Amino acid sequence: MRSDNQWEYLAKVGIFANLDEAARRDLAAGMKPRSFAAGAVIVGQEDMGDSLFVLTEGRVKVVLYGDSGREVILSMLRPGEIFGEMSLLDNEPRSASVMAVEATRALVLDRPAFVRHLRAHPETALAVMRELSSRLRQADRVIGNLALLDVFGRVAGLLKQLGEREGQETDEGVLIAERPTQAEIAAMVGTSRETVSRALSEFQRRGLIVMSGRQVLLPHGFDAELAEA
Repeated sequence: MRSDNQWEYLAKVGIFANLDEAARRDLAAGMKPRSFAAGAVIVGQEDMGDSLFVLTEGRVKVVLYGDSGREVILSMLRPGEIFGEMSLLDNEPRSASVMAVEATRALVLDRPAFVRHLRAHPETALAVMRELSSRLRQADRVIGNLALLDVFGRVAGLLKQLGEREGQETDEGVLIAERPTQAEIAAMVGTSRETVSRALSEFQRRGLIVMSGRQVLLPHGFDAELAEA
């Protein structure tokens, strides 16, 4: 991405979309483009962090690893989303690892550039605070789902979340163009890939969803139909 286009791209990033042009230009001026190969560890859990990343191409997963090596996926991020903002603000170690699922590009903003920007454009701090608040609410929902819902309910909740975040409205319902793999879904809802496969097959059998490869259609009334199933 050419440097003179970086500020325009930030207008597509939800956290920065409402900043005025001067603030976006100043923010973009401090960002540096970086590329990561598929499978690369972009940031490691417990590493000291001092940078924020804005995805421009590719896909990454935010993960935690248990002592046994078990992987728990906290979220999957796509172009237009950010990560690393917590360590940018509190100067603490990274709370999770971030890995490139496929070839990925990002704009990177380090703490000195961020601090310089905030002195000139303090309104950006409010945008970052709103993003942190949104992520805390999402974490609360995930914790609640793990505690209160069975596996089928957790898979259904994840499909609903994916539809809200990246689905496209169609005449038939909400289309998720590329759902996570069954293994990724399993790591996101705390179960096995085989159980996810059974849940998706059962949803399709009951007509709650329509699958074609990695595409998933959530028909209109998906929530109501699921509640009655």
